[in-house]
Amino acid sequence: MTLTYIFHSGFVLETEKSILIFDYWMDLAGVVPPFLKKEKYIYVFASHFHEDHFNKAIFEWREQRECITYILSKDIYKHRRASKEDADVWLGKGGTWTDGTVSVWATGSTDSGVSWIVETEGKRIFHAGDLNNWYARFLSEIESGKIIHSEQMEEDIDPIAHEKQYLGELKDIRKITDSLDIVMFPIDGRIGNGYTLGGRQFIELFKVGLFVPMHFVVSGFESAWRFKEYTNQKNIPFWEISKEGESIEI
Repeated sequence: MTLTYIFHSGFVLETEKSILIFDYWMDLAGVVPPFLKKEKYIYVFASHFHEDHFNKAIFEWREQRECITYILSKDIYKHRRASKEDADVWLGKGGTWTDGTVSVWATGSTDSGVSWIVETEGKRIFHAGDLNNWYARFLSEIESGKIIHSEQMEEDIDPIAHEKQYLGELKDIRKITDSLDIVMFPIDGRIGNGYTLGGRQFIELFKVGLFVPMHFVVSGFESAWRFKEYTNQKNIPFWEISKEGESIEI
């Protein structure tokens, strides 16, 4: 398998039989067009409606390829970002789908939409979408049940309740599997102090074959590399992505 970084949280995974595209937003390096020309079946995933994870331009790919399946989170339809007929499969948390080549589980998120477990050709792939412990920076300075205003996120939040929700989502994922060959997960420096906490909590609970950071476009590639310190402690391979269009053989 070959995994290629598109941008932000967008990736292309090419297997022997198919091509999987996750959370396409922008394609500054022109990653996707060559894959659309390959004679392999294509599966397109979008974890939620936020513009940095979903771009309606993905539907234009149908003009080039007949062998393409769109698997989208139901919240994209609920927020009227797409019509019901645009996707072949709509899934919410707890939903599953398979065509015999690819099996999909829609798992939870601490933001909008879902995260994904995808099993194909003997490998289990996890794409977190916006699942993360987003308010980790506030945990050391707040009492249980207290609401604070996050200027960055522009909302009132309860950081302790949010962390409990996050850990609960991880437990739900473990009911499906505790072993994942590839994990694409947000390591986003904008969170501030503790921005690696969600990732650390994740690798404490799961066996991970390769950890792939994402969602770091604002804070930069180097900010994501910091997480290698923690994957090294667990003997988990870590992909130090350094540019758009970069690939890794798995």
